[in-house]
Amino acid sequence: MSVVGFDVGNENCVIGVAKQRGIDVILNEESNRETPAVVSFGEKQRFIGTAGAASATMNPKSTISQVKRLIGRKYREPAVQKDLKLLPFATSEGPDGGILINLKYMDEKQSLTPVQIMAMLFAHLKQIAEKSLETDVSDCVIGIPSYFTDLQRRAYLYAAEIAGLKPLRLMHDGTATALGYGIYKTDFSAGGPTNVVFVDVGHCDTQVVVASFEPGHMKILSHAFDSDLGGRDFDEVLFRYFAANFKEQYNIDVNSNARASIRLRAACEKLKKVLSANPEAPLNIECLMDEKDVKGFIKREDFEKLSSDLLEKISIPCRKALLDSGLTADRIHTLELVGSGSRIPAMGRILNSVFRKEPGRTINASECVARGCALQCAMLSPIFRVREYEIQDSFPFSIGFASDEGPVCTLSNGILFPKGHSFPSMKVLTLQRSSSFHLEAFYTDKNELPPGVSDKISKSTIGPFQVPHFEKAKIKVKIQLNLHGIVTVESAWLIKDQTSHSTSENNVDTYAENMEGDDTKRSKAVKRQDIPVSESVDGGMTLMELSQAQEKECQLAEQDIKVERTKDKKNTLEAYVYETRNKLLNSYRSFATDSEREGISYNLQQTEEWLYEDGDDESEQVYAEKLEDLKKMVDPVEHRYKEEEARAQATRHLLNRIVEHRMAAGSLPASEKDAVINECHKAEQWLREKSHQQEALPRNADPVLWSGEIKRKTEAFEAMCKHVMRHKSSPQKSEDGSGSDSRSKRRDDMDVD
Repeated sequence: MSVVGFDVGNENCVIGVAKQRGIDVILNEESNRETPAVVSFGEKQRFIGTAGAASATMNPKSTISQVKRLIGRKYREPAVQKDLKLLPFATSEGPDGGILINLKYMDEKQSLTPVQIMAMLFAHLKQIAEKSLETDVSDCVIGIPSYFTDLQRRAYLYAAEIAGLKPLRLMHDGTATALGYGIYKTDFSAGGPTNVVFVDVGHCDTQVVVASFEPGHMKILSHAFDSDLGGRDFDEVLFRYFAANFKEQYNIDVNSNARASIRLRAACEKLKKVLSANPEAPLNIECLMDEKDVKGFIKREDFEKLSSDLLEKISIPCRKALLDSGLTADRIHTLELVGSGSRIPAMGRILNSVFRKEPGRTINASECVARGCALQCAMLSPIFRVREYEIQDSFPFSIGFASDEGPVCTLSNGILFPKGHSFPSMKVLTLQRSSSFHLEAFYTDKNELPPGVSDKISKSTIGPFQVPHFEKAKIKVKIQLNLHGIVTVESAWLIKDQTSHSTSENNVDTYAENMEGDDTKRSKAVKRQDIPVSESVDGGMTLMELSQAQEKECQLAEQDIKVERTKDKKNTLEAYVYETRNKLLNSYRSFATDSEREGISYNLQQTEEWLYEDGDDESEQVYAEKLEDLKKMVDPVEHRYKEEEARAQATRHLLNRIVEHRMAAGSLPASEKDAVINECHKAEQWLREKSHQQEALPRNADPVLWSGEIKRKTEAFEAMCKHVMRHKSSPQKSEDGSGSDSRSKRRDDMDVD
């Protein structure tokens, strides 16, 4: 079993793996370190990753990309609607207010959720990892943006479960980057913490993390983000510029053609990378639209002017992260810039103005998250030994709980888990209730969330339970903010004997400090009765929905395998036709009769024509039957061809053995020598007669002397010679007294044993 880390980006995915010598990045089937986060639906099978990206321009409406922007989101969110306008595939609102992706597959209309698409990506990455490592992959750590809500985090876990993965942790991207950076550093000062800022400009978002490092310890001081500012927004600036340019210059509207839009966006992304290293760059696209070739040109300074608003927005999460960390810019020791969208030179100037430091680029910008996740997976997995290193992460949102009777918390602001609280964390609420009640989890400050995101998290029902009439019982509820950053009501129990406990309504205890002490006292004087807890997640999947999604994924995977097997069988048949035709003209030519050659050639021609006409889309079984029919015709010719070489080899072997035994016979007594030479003579005579018969036949006739027959003759000859030599040598040994004594001694030794 291996441990891996997955970084599923909006555009590309990276797989990190922990090995004995360190962390590696796995290459995909095309030997690339990054795999496109794309799922494309063909007529009969799915194309995922690199194959999916290749299908994007040919089949845009059935090619799903940027699913990370959609997972765990509501259809009517303004940010979602903005994203959907840029995506070519059709969507609609689901029954629960979520997003449904609508497409046609296998001649049927399909409606799939972003969770199902993400599960397909996870399954593909799992397959790549298993093929590369040649072992099963289950345990993993998955990188997620720090701004992911509870529902988005759960959606990732649903997708991983559908794909057959077992996430040990959902890890914030910035925390994973910081871990990979800090654990190998040996130059941190022992006199105090070293504060490092990581700015990650991804394809669709910007995340900023302030981390404090000490030897053997790492603490995240703050997370900040802009969930709608990334590399694709700079691509969009170029796209709009050139779209307007081409409309004026070539009279074509790129926005009206999905395929042309995809091609222009891809070209703009490449152009942006060229501008990162060059002061100016050209753009050329053949047959973009209406069979028109287009040309364009832009200078870096013009691009920066067009992007000035976006560049200014980069500074906002940077200043927020610095403020939330409680540090000033002069207390920041190092600034690191990572992410696929971070290569624009102007970003360095913006960050320098905020942190008063030149940003460093010492970390691999595209692989740092996957490497950090793989490292964390090794630390959490029992199969690896990793040196002790403490990770203290910070939760970016404030979470509160309310019951039927109002907010459940002693804090004046009604927050149970405040923003910046380290997690995993557990708390125990002590409440007075007489019957079943509800607890609702929610985000207490909408301003902390990405725009338009609901503040609702989940609702839990505590009960039923029974208490004496008109009395209120003391109920304890354990609430956990777990390693994934998901808040759950873990358990609840009723305290039956309250005589030794006085408590007030809405009291909150921390589990680590108070829970164990309570248990010690309760074991003597208090009876505990567990209360059932049922949870309902706003927009979450039920067990039945999860099971149906797993079944659906299995069906789709089986269909993919079936199509691939059919393709392989068709390719095998096609290759057999070409190879056999070539052999029939060359190596097989003298081994086939005229009628055989004509019959085989005719059938090969018929099969080739059938393959490109009626047989272009047939089942695996039909291709297998066609191949079998051809082999039945060709096999006799092939056997004659192969038999000639095999017969020559077997003949040489027999002749060599005859020579060897003749030479060995020279040192034997006369009677034995005559017997061995006689056997040699008989074998040689047999071979000569048979060879004469074979040589009299044409090569296209079935042999009268087969290699197998010669091998059997060789074995019989060998056995006869050994028998003669062994039988004749026995009396000689018995005449020598030492031989007899030695045998008797050996027999005695065996008896003692």
